Amino acid sequence: MSSLRPEGRPVCGLIWISFVLAGLTILADSGCSRSDSNAAGAQNPTSLPVKIQVAALRPIEVTTEYVATLKSRDSAVVMPQVEGIITQIYVHSGDHVSVDTPLLQIDPSKQQATVKSQEDTHGAKLAELQWDRQQYDRISKLYAAGVVSKQDLDQAQSALDNARAQLSALDAQVNEQRVQLHYYRVTAGASGMVGDIPVRVGDRVTTSTMLTTVDKPGNLEAYICVPVERSAQLKMNMPVQLVDAEEHVMAESRVSFISPQVDTATQTVLMKAAISNHKEKLRTAQFIRARIVWDSRPVPVIPVLAVSRIGGQYFAFVAEDQGGKTLAHQKPLKVGEMVGNDYVVLEGLKPGDKIIVSGTQFLIDGMPVAPQG
Repeated sequence: MSSLRPEGRPVCGLIWISFVLAGLTILADSGCSRSDSNAAGAQNPTSLPVKIQVAALRPIEVTTEYVATLKSRDSAVVMPQVEGIITQIYVHSGDHVSVDTPLLQIDPSKQQATVKSQEDTHGAKLAELQWDRQQYDRISKLYAAGVVSKQDLDQAQSALDNARAQLSALDAQVNEQRVQLHYYRVTAGASGMVGDIPVRVGDRVTTSTMLTTVDKPGNLEAYICVPVERSAQLKMNMPVQLVDAEEHVMAESRVSFISPQVDTATQTVLMKAAISNHKEKLRTAQFIRARIVWDSRPVPVIPVLAVSRIGGQYFAFVAEDQGGKTLAHQKPLKVGEMVGNDYVVLEGLKPGDKIIVSGTQFLIDGMPVAPQG
């Protein structure tokens, strides 16, 4: 038994050593194959599948939006020409009136007394004129008979001329006071709809008090203030569009006036555009979005999702064929206004460029890609 144990141990050891050597060989082979595959992968990197879109020209209107104020071209602000107390209001807000329709009455008592006094004075001067005329006729006959001197005749003539001059001046004063009396009844200077009436019976008004407005619906004018930096681009007859909150065009017009001066407070230039309001959807003094169309030309566009912004600069990846491979190259862009879901590209793209529109977050410049569509 003791002689068998020494002989069995070497046999087991040899078997164990053989298993260890076989395992090391397998590990070495697997390590070499992995290294070879990594090296092959480094030499032939896998291309990233991406979707592309070919850049094409699209007719785009280059526009800028501003806030416009609508003003009526046929709106009259009613203000009194005299001072006094309002005694009666003949109309209500919303009434339609024609020319010379009475709107309000200002107390005319004081002016009526002034006119009465002037008329009485006029009557007295008229009586004096008649007396001076009779006196002149009498002295003329006496002078012809040689009873009075030439000096007496001249004095009578001077008195008559003076009376005529005074009466003529008084006639003008009486007419002026009578015209002034008409101003105490305020009438409509134009036909249209009566606006808000902020005054009430018993209020004292002056010549600077606004009594109401009379508007004729239909003709409006858009007042648009454009920054002075863009004033050089303003031209007569440029298209102007009024749009609502849902981007629907409510009215279209063209520039009809460009101010030659700059507003010193806002550093803007005023421009106007006549607006037809035949459907009466717009209102006087309304704020509304006004879109100025600077130009209309075919320009390349790019989807917003394909554009990235780094440090204030816009970039996009473009697929380019080089040496039989398709590589992604990052290009800087200069973009303009957004039109729908696209940017207008001012610089950096040309028609025919293959824009990468998917997977851009995984791309680096020069990386191979596999365009999918």
